[in-house]
Amino acid sequence: MRPIGRRGFVTTATGAAFAVVGSGAPGAAAEHRGAHGRDPDPAPAAEPGADPVAEPAPEPAAEAAADSFRFRGMWVATIANRDWPSRAGLTAGAQKAELLAHLDKAVERRLNAVVLQVRPAADALWPSPYEPWAQCLTGTQGRDPGWDPLGTAVAEAHARGLELHAWFNPYRVANHTDPARLAASHPARLHPEWTVPYGGKLYYDPGLPEVRRFVQDAMLDAVRRYDLDAVHWDDYFYPYPVAGEDFADDDTYARHGADFPDRADWRRHNTDLLVSEMSARIKELKPGVAFGVSPFGVWRNRADDPAGSDTRGGVATYDDLYADTRKWVGEGWIDHVVPQLYWHIGHSATDYVTLLDWWNATVEGTGVGLYVGEALYKAGDPDQPEAWQDPRELSRHLALAVERPGVGGHCYFAAQEVTRDRVGALAAVVADHYPARARGPRAAGPGSAS
Repeated sequence: MRPIGRRGFVTTATGAAFAVVGSGAPGAAAEHRGAHGRDPDPAPAAEPGADPVAEPAPEPAAEAAADSFRFRGMWVATIANRDWPSRAGLTAGAQKAELLAHLDKAVERRLNAVVLQVRPAADALWPSPYEPWAQCLTGTQGRDPGWDPLGTAVAEAHARGLELHAWFNPYRVANHTDPARLAASHPARLHPEWTVPYGGKLYYDPGLPEVRRFVQDAMLDAVRRYDLDAVHWDDYFYPYPVAGEDFADDDTYARHGADFPDRADWRRHNTDLLVSEMSARIKELKPGVAFGVSPFGVWRNRADDPAGSDTRGGVATYDDLYADTRKWVGEGWIDHVVPQLYWHIGHSATDYVTLLDWWNATVEGTGVGLYVGEALYKAGDPDQPEAWQDPRELSRHLALAVERPGVGGHCYFAAQEVTRDRVGALAAVVADHYPARARGPRAAGPGSAS
């Protein structure tokens, strides 16, 4: 089976994930309601009137042996200071203290992995020779924060028995369209021809081969420098569609799309190249570093493709983001996939169980790990449907997932909710499914991998 994580996990036929021998021990802007930067329920759909049928959580003793090696992750978003740092401009000591508090909370909640956003907007949380220091640290892009956040995060996570997955956003440049607001040394200012303004934001153009190579080089710098356990990408490739606007890549298509009479196919090809090339380069540089992607939960709706899920999602990664995530799993370009299944059981358009089954079937026989992205941020939010007011909704998700052999764990969005746990939803998960702390990756040593 394919190892998932340098020190971590490999999914067995029964769905448990066991530690493998290692060499030692997946951006939500604050103004957006949805996790990872957009509304995860874009299709208007009436919520079901009745509460979903609650499935009982499994007895902790029955699940403990299998779950002791499962992936239990937590996203830490830095874009617009969503989770950390709590605000820009804190001292280096205060930033570090907040970071360590998040790591300690992950340990307290019996998690075993942290997915830290280290390249939120074409800037960096480490001293990168390619891109400026991240604005979220000091408030001024390019200003040295006086310490190395990524290096510290790796060392401190490993000291606590946590995996550290470095979360990168490949193409987002800024949450505005004014290049003059970027650091003077920013590559997007030096190469304005690389950028496309769209929907009030600035993006690198995914159709340019030089852009594709550059963003890979920038991310691989962190892989080269640090003892990362995984590279993690979120759901942004081509941007989410904005009504009434076209992504202005006509010139790029004219220069590079001659073999593709259909522009959508050309765009998907560009994203395929980004993923496949990055996969190969990671394995060449550090074979033990895993590569994972966290896509929006709907690949395609069945109405558009018989291979799609029986859903009515208003967005589909294949059609709208030009990201053929199902292909990446089948080709083995990624080591694990973390679909954002941010809906409740019984949702009328995008039911959690329907999508869970679709992804479980998608990874079957591929050797690609499946970790389910869970919407902890919705639990207890008064603006969410009634199902999310029940603190046991998430625990029921895990009870369902343990019955699906492809599921190797879960990842929770996001760190501030892991700490706050508004209605005790994560506490219920821990009580029902995490009876003991997951074995630390560094402490696991030679495991019983199959």
